[in-house]
Amino acid sequence: MARKKANVPDFRPLNVPIVDNHTHIRIDSQHYLTTGYNVDAEYLDGSASSPTAHNVPASETGALAAESDASTSQAYGRATRPERQNYTESGKLAPPILESTLIGGMDAGGIRAAITSGCSIPELVPTVGATRRHPGRIYAALAIHPNDAPLHAGVREQSPDGATYEQEAWHEDFSLDRAIEEVARLAVEPEVVAVGETGLDYFRTGDTGRAAQVQSFREHIALAKDLGKPLQIHDREAHRDVVDVLLRDGAPERTVFHSFSGDAELAQVLASNGWYASFSGPLTYPANRNLREAFCALPAELILVETDAPYLTPVPYRGHPNSVWGASYTAIYMAWLRGDPEARAIVDDATNAEVEAAWLSTSDEIIDAWCVQLNRNTRAVYNIG
Repeated sequence: MARKKANVPDFRPLNVPIVDNHTHIRIDSQHYLTTGYNVDAEYLDGSASSPTAHNVPASETGALAAESDASTSQAYGRATRPERQNYTESGKLAPPILESTLIGGMDAGGIRAAITSGCSIPELVPTVGATRRHPGRIYAALAIHPNDAPLHAGVREQSPDGATYEQEAWHEDFSLDRAIEEVARLAVEPEVVAVGETGLDYFRTGDTGRAAQVQSFREHIALAKDLGKPLQIHDREAHRDVVDVLLRDGAPERTVFHSFSGDAELAQVLASNGWYASFSGPLTYPANRNLREAFCALPAELILVETDAPYLTPVPYRGHPNSVWGASYTAIYMAWLRGDPEARAIVDDATNAEVEAAWLSTSDEIIDAWCVQLNRNTRAVYNIG
């Protein structure tokens, strides 16, 4: 396997800044490791600035912080934050990206806001805290990830990808029902604009764990409807069952297939039901013809863009760690594929280098028009600016 490149994508400014509709901002890159759970009040009131734990009286932190501290008071480990931003030897930005760098990078890279998904117990409270440190720039989606659901249910089995995933301390401390209760308690906050990511993943979950995934998915569907918030769906090698559960239980009014991975047939199902598809970097990968056909089959008003960072980095930075401003490259590719009448012929017949040169030189007029459409769609789903 090729070694992953060290630097994140370079900034690609957009005349019309857009929203990264689904990412994973590593709150721990400035404060705690992803596996280090802490419920300091500062994460909730937006004042966290160091990884030092404090026992702040409830009267000074508000009801939400006090309630969180009472229900999830155990810390699961922590790490000292980096003192300064990392760079490669050639001067390129490298992970971990500090929050201060992130916000400046969003400004430079054409990203006006980002929705970060906290989808495990250690991430829930810090994710809400990040939204309060950066109001109007960072929003949250909260859930228990499909691959965590079986672990909370006590399932331990070899998955189809050949691995056996071990329970962490928080999986043992929180039953699946209690973990979803934590999501529900925090998801009422106005900065939490979606429930997600939830759904089904048959790549990393075996037969025994699927029942827990379905239970978790159904409970998150009900939660999204109760709160009147959008649902962000994780669907990996489980298209038919995801659709069946949505149709049986009744999908929320605003339902989004995050990092859409289906074909034109699934795209037609989404279009028929008014569900949204959010596309990430794999849309730009030369081999993904089925994904491009799905993208072109969808109505423009049902399309969103995301990074799923730090994963799924678009061309021309495939193989690098991703960051929120990687969404600008995917948006440009989208604009070219939808707006240039010659794009479909080029992408099917030209060399990879020729395709890359073509879409990276898309006119500002085509890009701007597409970014306006993406912003209209984002407002319709998440009511963000």
